[in-house]
Amino acid sequence: MPESKRHTTQCLCGSVKLHVAEINPKFTVCHCSTCRTWTGGPLFAVQCGTDVVLEGEENITIFDSSPWAERAFCAKCGTNLFYRVKSTQSYNLSLGLFPSLPNLEMDMQYFSDLKPDYYCFSNETKAMTEAEIMAYFASQM
Repeated sequence: MPESKRHTTQCLCGSVKLHVAEINPKFTVCHCSTCRTWTGGPLFAVQCGTDVVLEGEENITIFDSSPWAERAFCAKCGTNLFYRVKSTQSYNLSLGLFPSLPNLEMDMQYFSDLKPDYYCFSNETKAMTEAEIMAYFASQM
């Protein structure tokens, strides 16, 4: 895809830039303890497929966070960048990296049974429990 058609974003310090061909406006929210520890709350993420170009890769730290996914952040400023599904190499970028995306819609909540009681969303969404997530990824581990 021509560079002019891509969405481009960057970390807080600008050491890492991400050039994304596609962004699904139906974003997901993850309530697992890993996401909540990583972000300080639930992770809001947009699915971006595999056509993502990373610039400043020497500044990216990748952490092997589960049997099916890895997380990345800027090693200089700490900005959470993405989690990537290992089996497909599909990127899910932090929604906060794209402050002005049109037509956003919360579509799915992952690990809905692990969501703490101290926050809630009024959006009606699909939801997957921890058991459903584990069953889904069991074939990919």
